[in-house]
Amino acid sequence: MRIAVGSDHAGFEMKSQIVDWLRDCDYDVTDFGAHGLESVDYPDYANHVAKAILSGKADSGLLVCGTGIGISIAANRHLGIRAALVTNSTMARLTRLHNNANILALGSRIIGFEVAKDCVEIFLATAYEGGRHERRVAKLCRI
Repeated sequence: MRIAVGSDHAGFEMKSQIVDWLRDCDYDVTDFGAHGLESVDYPDYANHVAKAILSGKADSGLLVCGTGIGISIAANRHLGIRAALVTNSTMARLTRLHNNANILALGSRIIGFEVAKDCVEIFLATAYEGGRHERRVAKLCRI
C-alpha cells in the first residue's frame, strides 16, 4: 500500500514517528513534509497529499497538524477527497467502513502517539463496507 503523508510544523514530530513506524511495517510511504519545526502553512501539505491520492500515486493519506482540523478542511477542498479527523480507533474504523475516507487526519496536540498509531493501523486495515453507504458517499462527490 502506498501512503502519502504530510503535516505542518505542529504535527511534524508525530508525523515523523508514524512515518518511521509505517516504514518498519513495510508500507511504501511518501513524506511530503513538513521536515522540521519551522512554521509552515498546513494547506500546502494537505494539497500535496490530496493530489497524490487523486493522481493515483498514493492509495491512502495521512495528515497531522496541531488539532487536525485545519489540515482536514484543506484536504477536503479537493473533489474526491474524503479526509476524516479522528480521535480514537472506533472513529478510524467507522470512517473507512461507512465513509470510505481516503485520508486520515490527526491532531498532535489532541491525542498521543500510541492512540495515533492505533488509529492509523485500524484505518489502513479496514475496508470500505459499501452497500447502504454507497449512495451517501456518492453524493459527497456531487456537492
